[in-house]
Amino acid sequence: MRRFGEIIRVRPEAEEEYKKIHVKIWPEIEEAIREAGIRNYSIYLKDGMLFAYYEYHGPEEEFDERMAKLAEVSNESGWWTLTKGMQMPLETRQEGEWWASAEEVFHQD
Repeated sequence: MRRFGEIIRVRPEAEEEYKKIHVKIWPEIEEAIREAGIRNYSIYLKDGMLFAYYEYHGPEEEFDERMAKLAEVSNESGWWTLTKGMQMPLETRQEGEWWASAEEVFHQD
């Protein structure tokens, strides 16, 4: 199992709509997240910053393929078009990232 933490800004004018659409995400997105092996997925909001935490439960050799399939569903359904319009990536993110990856510095089960 791999843990992930990611950060992005939400546009101030889109904050309420962003929260609203996440009360119940689209069924095809919910299913694609499950099929990707993502569990314990949460998004937190504080002072215009979104922090996402999730865990990948699946074979390591399938990770890239599963994330590509999730991206495909998210793009084709229009979910990422909708949500990306509400987000502002961090300038310090790595090349190729939309949400900036956060370094895990502590974990306790």
